[in-house]
Amino acid sequence: MLRFRDPIRLIPVLFLGFIIVGTAILSLPLATADGTRAPLLTAFFTATSAVSVTGLIVEDTPVYWSLFGQSVVMILFQIGGFGIMTAATLFGLMVGRGFGLRDRMATQVERNRLETGDAASVLKLVFKITIYVEAAVALVLAARFAITHGMSIPAAIWHGVFHSVSAFNNAGFSSFSDSVMSYQTDPVILGPIMLSVILTALGFPVMQDIRRHRLRWRQWSLHTKITVSGTVALLLFGLVATAAMEWDNPDTLGPMTTGAKMLNAAFHSVMPRTAGFNSLDVGSFHDETIMANYFLMFVGGGSAGTAGGIKVTTFLVLFAIVLSEVLGRRDAGLFQRRFGRAVERQALSVTVLAAALVFAVTTYIASISPLPLDDILFECISAFSTVGLSTGITADLPPSALIALCALMFIGRVGTITVATALALGGRERPYRYPEENPIVG
Repeated sequence: MLRFRDPIRLIPVLFLGFIIVGTAILSLPLATADGTRAPLLTAFFTATSAVSVTGLIVEDTPVYWSLFGQSVVMILFQIGGFGIMTAATLFGLMVGRGFGLRDRMATQVERNRLETGDAASVLKLVFKITIYVEAAVALVLAARFAITHGMSIPAAIWHGVFHSVSAFNNAGFSSFSDSVMSYQTDPVILGPIMLSVILTALGFPVMQDIRRHRLRWRQWSLHTKITVSGTVALLLFGLVATAAMEWDNPDTLGPMTTGAKMLNAAFHSVMPRTAGFNSLDVGSFHDETIMANYFLMFVGGGSAGTAGGIKVTTFLVLFAIVLSEVLGRRDAGLFQRRFGRAVERQALSVTVLAAALVFAVTTYIASISPLPLDDILFECISAFSTVGLSTGITADLPPSALIALCALMFIGRVGTITVATALALGGRERPYRYPEENPIVG
């Protein structure tokens, strides 16, 4: 019997419920622009993409869906982002001691003790950050759309709010058919979207830590140090890689001025981390740029936020393990702190499971579709990491492939939370140990 008080089981059930409700609403004639009933698979794929804050689409959002339908999509990715952010944060706080949500949750964060007995206070802070950031970004975007780009006030407000909510939740949905390609030279449009994505991709625990300790590095928790430093490194890598590889590409950065090239390279260093907006034609990227995007998408953003992927902390924990082995060190760690064996096993397990899942779905889709393997792999990593970037093949995939992508989006969003939490909370020591014997490795 399913115990709904068990949060590990409850979260997937709740998100599946939102997907079913969203599918039902998007199947109504009122949800489409022409008043016809959307096919069940189209409604299901869109609802899954929205609730999992991915952004992959099979139909052009502003053309196919009515204003009502677009509003439903926006509500779904707002619920998906807020719900996941809240659930992941509470789980992250709970993992340290393994207490239930009804109990007093407490965990030790280095030398600082974070008391979370009142779960309502945690939810309240998440809600405040959501409202403040979304309102500020929406205001800037709406003003820019109206003043500089000549939109009517109602249209400017709508597009500003839609993109603000989508950016904050790392959803990647756009109310424009070409995402934000029409504004690729406007830093006042691209800038706030980038900042919102970066902020929420850090994760709520990092926001809370920085809110308490400001920029006092020594007082930050190890998690915050790893996430912030890893994020900066990955953003710089994405910026340099995109600029270097696409600088002379006539279909992307080639025709732009130097300033516009750097702006768009920066934008596309942020978006593969989990957001999914594009100011350049991803399908026109060079193969080496696509390869860099594989890596950025798979790693993703910070834990306990709206970002997808295996997470920055997971990647850096694995990097530290490899580095310690290469250097012959007994312990793996960063910033003068060593990792526990449980954390190392969790990082390895999450990464291997994620890679195996992406490999399996990619192989399946390649076996039933004539599309290029590199495009299929890009689509699968984007789906699992809930990024939403696409080379443009989504609508050309057969129905079973779309269902497989839906499974990837769902597992990629709620699965990483539940798997990581289950690994942390479900560990039990055996009363015995087997004799040690080492196989040959490598």
